[in-house]
Amino acid sequence: MNMNQVINMVIRTVMRRLVNSGINAGMDAVANRGQRKNKSHHDMDAELGIKSAPQQQPSAERLAKREMRQARRAAKAAQQATRM
Repeated sequence: MNMNQVINMVIRTVMRRLVNSGINAGMDAVANRGQRKNKSHHDMDAELGIKSAPQQQPSAERLAKREMRQARRAAKAAQQATRM
């Protein structure tokens, strides 16, 4: 094997690892499996011992809208996943 082949082999190996790690990072981000970088205000308040006002229970109409939205998003994600 000459040096050109050895260099090409090493470059292909490195590039394959970089591309695979990039794809994995992208899939984790899409699937929301990545760690959150910033804490929410609620988490920070809990750490500081600040009590927030009690939250109201959402109405049945709001819950229905939320479920419809989630179903639409899930259907869209499934449709996009089949295109890949």
